[in-house]
Amino acid sequence: MAAASTLAFAGCTSGTSGDGPVTIEFSGWAPGYAEAVTAFNAAHPDIQVTYTEISPGTKGGYETLLNGVTAGTSTCLAQIGYESLTSFVAKDALLDVSEYADASSEKFTPGSWAAVSLDGAVYGAPVDIGPVALFYRTDVFEAAGAQVPTTWDEYAALGVKLREANPNTYLTSDYLDYNYAGLAQQAGAPWFGIDGDSWTVSIDSDANTKVADYWQGLVDKDLIFPATTWDPAWNQGLADGSIASYIGPAWMTGILKGDAADGAGKWAVAPVPQWKAGDAVGANVGGSATAVLKTCANPEAAWTFAEWMSTDESAFGGLVEAAGLYPAAVALADLPALTEPDDYFGGQVTGEVFAAEAKTVPDTWVWGPNMPATVTALNDGLSGAWHGTGTLSEALTKAQDATVSTLTGDGLSVK
Repeated sequence: MAAASTLAFAGCTSGTSGDGPVTIEFSGWAPGYAEAVTAFNAAHPDIQVTYTEISPGTKGGYETLLNGVTAGTSTCLAQIGYESLTSFVAKDALLDVSEYADASSEKFTPGSWAAVSLDGAVYGAPVDIGPVALFYRTDVFEAAGAQVPTTWDEYAALGVKLREANPNTYLTSDYLDYNYAGLAQQAGAPWFGIDGDSWTVSIDSDANTKVADYWQGLVDKDLIFPATTWDPAWNQGLADGSIASYIGPAWMTGILKGDAADGAGKWAVAPVPQWKAGDAVGANVGGSATAVLKTCANPEAAWTFAEWMSTDESAFGGLVEAAGLYPAAVALADLPALTEPDDYFGGQVTGEVFAAEAKTVPDTWVWGPNMPATVTALNDGLSGAWHGTGTLSEALTKAQDATVSTLTGDGLSVK
């Protein structure tokens, strides 16, 4: 960054509560948050939280929060996706609460704690995570006599085998923006780093080109489903078996149940394939934190609530039921809702797979300071490359160039 102040900044002074309870405000959008706030207030008479529902972050919520920080009228706490936290830090919009939070670091998975930390500062409590696994159609695999792959080489060979068995079957579909980032993270191919007061950008590095070239090979062999992820045709492909597998996060379980109900009993979950046989390296896609905004007058009380919502068994159990969230808190991996057989997945206890994968997510991934610009440029290239226009490696180069241009234009130092 251009100066250290863009990595960290002075915190606000904690306000006093007088004779009454400390009152803090919290903005978010996830189902179940309002109920969690009600439960907290009932159990904590000295701290009372007022919850305001806002639009999801990328649909206007983040703009509302940042405008509030600028005007000095923002709420104390806010739901912010991990991929956007660094952008808030770069805009000097978050408060370092490491003074209160550091003692709780072991309560959370290493990857999620790294996601709320930057340059020694901690900006909030991890809430949920999206450990990545291999979702696959058991019926399609069985019909082709295929085994579940454990390496990426096996996965590529599987795609050829499935297409030979049924020309209407595709190995998987395309991966854009943060879903593609998960593939890079799992391969140990970072996009960003911090070097002193400067950013490093490596979206088109050799490590990232290796990932792009692998997936380009699958494109060239016509193993990628022709419809774009999230399109209605994609949902149908998941439901009817045209898409035989998908590399996705824990919250993909809810997507399948909602958008591919006809696939009930035909899907299963396995560990994500590895680049090297015998390794156990995971990835995370999605998830959010309860972050403390710079204008918060009571950061200690704010942290008390944020940590409680992420670690209280009853409260988070409600979030699992209402929003299908998977906990960042290590101890909550044993919640009943996460350890029971799932009929949609043929009675498999899918939570066991995600719990194991969560432990393997690297804690070295750093998001950039303007991810909307980065993923917009990336998707401009990837959306065509997955379907025969240009290549994935060319898309990375375009995203690299656009990102460096954007960051320098924002006044940030880039090496």
